[in-house]
Amino acid sequence: MRFVRFARARTPRLSFALYWLDAYGGGLFVPFADATSGTESYGAGRYVLDTIKGADLGTRDGLLVLDLNFAYQPSCSYDARWTCPLAPPANRVDVAVRAGERSSPAG
Repeated sequence: MRFVRFARARTPRLSFALYWLDAYGGGLFVPFADATSGTESYGAGRYVLDTIKGADLGTRDGLLVLDLNFAYQPSCSYDARWTCPLAPPANRVDVAVRAGERSSPAG
């Protein structure tokens, strides 16, 4: 699957590259990995925005809305038959994002 990085989204603590998918229906895509990846969330990362799947909160005051409370684990985290894009190096952050969907604790 081919991605084209076209912009960055910045907050005071985080910065993510924004990607456009050339395949798979097109659309804006923001995968990321954080300090919870592999322990509290899927090791390959999570997705916070995938417009082709309708995971899009739109804009507010002309700025893209990225709400990490809506971060979700990719399909491949639930079934090995799926192949999912990994979070690219530009979207791997050292902080723990304890928002959105995470793995259930081992019991």
